[in-house]
Amino acid sequence: MDNIVEFKVTGKYALFTDPLTKIGGEKCSYQIPTYEALKGILGSVYWKPTIVWIIDKVRVMNAIRTQTQSARPVNYGGGNSLAIYTYLSNVEYQVQAHFEWNLYREDMAKDRNENKHYFIAKRMIERGGRRDVFLGTRECQGYVEPCKFGEGEGFYDNYGELSFDLMFHGFDYPDEIGKNEFHSRFWRPQMINGIISFIRPEECAIRKFVRLMQAEPPISIGLEEQGLLEGYEERRS
Repeated sequence: MDNIVEFKVTGKYALFTDPLTKIGGEKCSYQIPTYEALKGILGSVYWKPTIVWIIDKVRVMNAIRTQTQSARPVNYGGGNSLAIYTYLSNVEYQVQAHFEWNLYREDMAKDRNENKHYFIAKRMIERGGRRDVFLGTRECQGYVEPCKFGEGEGFYDNYGELSFDLMFHGFDYPDEIGKNEFHSRFWRPQMINGIISFIRPEECAIRKFVRLMQAEPPISIGLEEQGLLEGYEERRS
């Protein structure tokens, strides 16, 4: 497999929630990070519309522990309410991933330079990312640094197999699937000696249609300099 990147992400707190619980009220984190959350972390480190990040594996380094905190979330009708948020505490993960071309972005075909994107991604990991990194939610700050996947001692190295029930996997976005539809995906992960191997998005058998969505892909920084902006605007007109 080409274009493999490996990094470590740490944080004091994490909150990996089911999207259905994000509309308000009390929130409780999954025990392990979701595919979509890790993909979002990599997107904060380095992202271009030319590529799609595929998360291969995550290794849970620290013991899974939770901590509750009181919160005063804003109600949609105005005012505040009292709630309890359950966070993961003192988290550390090793992540292995790779990128593939987004074949639905034909306007970015001239930007499919494998070496360029790979070495930029490696350099951004060494610098901790281009944008702020969050572990599930905005209040959970994360920190990225390079590592070798599998190095060091993890809490679950000799734990054996641990199965989880139905969990959120990720979203299907229109510009990544070639349809004007927005779906959420679900799966049942297994952790073996602390390592969770993710199935690919197209292998998820459980999907839920959310709504129709028109793909409006963003213009990448640097299109004008690369002589691609004119062709992109012609396709949108």
